[in-house]
Amino acid sequence: MATQHISSALPAPALSAAYPMANPGYGKRSAPHQLPRTREDFSLLPTRERYVAGFVDHLPEGAVMSVKQLAKQLPLYGQQAISTALTALSVAGHLRRVRCSVTSASDETRWVYRTFWSRTARDNEWWNAYLATENNSPDEAPAPEEPDAEPAPEATGVPQQRTPAQAPDTAPATPRTVEARPAYLALARLGRNDHRLPLSADDCTALEPLATQWLDRGVSIDYLTHALTAGLPAQVDSPLGLLRRRLTDKMPPRLPNNENPSPGTPAPTRRILMECTDCGRPGQPEALPDGLCRPCRTTHHPDTPPAEAADVRARMTNLRDLLKTV
Repeated sequence: MATQHISSALPAPALSAAYPMANPGYGKRSAPHQLPRTREDFSLLPTRERYVAGFVDHLPEGAVMSVKQLAKQLPLYGQQAISTALTALSVAGHLRRVRCSVTSASDETRWVYRTFWSRTARDNEWWNAYLATENNSPDEAPAPEEPDAEPAPEATGVPQQRTPAQAPDTAPATPRTVEARPAYLALARLGRNDHRLPLSADDCTALEPLATQWLDRGVSIDYLTHALTAGLPAQVDSPLGLLRRRLTDKMPPRLPNNENPSPGTPAPTRRILMECTDCGRPGQPEALPDGLCRPCRTTHHPDTPPAEAADVRARMTNLRDLLKTV
């Protein structure tokens, strides 16, 4: 009697009706021209990766793709295991994380975090070409917060000054008027956009000369902001110290006078930056093959044996070659 073949992959749990959706402009984005779903999808991947891939593949467009949220829905694995699985799916050609800069009607530039997903495994050349087309497509400004991040405390556009306690019999101090100085305002907005970088007015004043040097060398406010916020650790103990070090260590070169645009003039930059799936380091797509930065490509995860990782990569390369002939 014939026996029915049962896949060894763990069945992904049914999608909960309460699974959260990201704000418009964030979350999962499906890549185009994917093959139809079959029972053999992800069959060459290890069990855990098949489990995670099957669930992600059924998420709707715009679903939250943070490791924390996926771990809540997938009870068999914790956040570290989910993170490792997403890295493996990136190497296998199914996933890329990117940052997209979009401009609102008020000319405010904001970074949008998206995860592009393809059920059909793609090689690096395909992903680079596809993301290049995304660079040229118009986009609407998203909602003001990134939903995948922890909620930030409310903050004003300009941090309040740190002033000593006022004696009862003294007159109120006259508040200092903050002029529209580009470097100062760029620093002041950091805490509003990322709760790990709250700066006081005194902090902004102390860092302003260094930030002004960046603008004097022809970079845009957007470039300055990205350089200060990219790849932050999970917790920043001293925002002032970290930003002072970055402003000093990453100071851009001074261009010749005939090539140096006026301060604040937007420099020609790509609208999309890919993120390392493992550590979040940003970079151009061609600099992050398999969706990983150089350090993460050379570092093996404790729970992923090198031989297994190499075997998965070899099998996915063969699969992609076969798909090209279809």
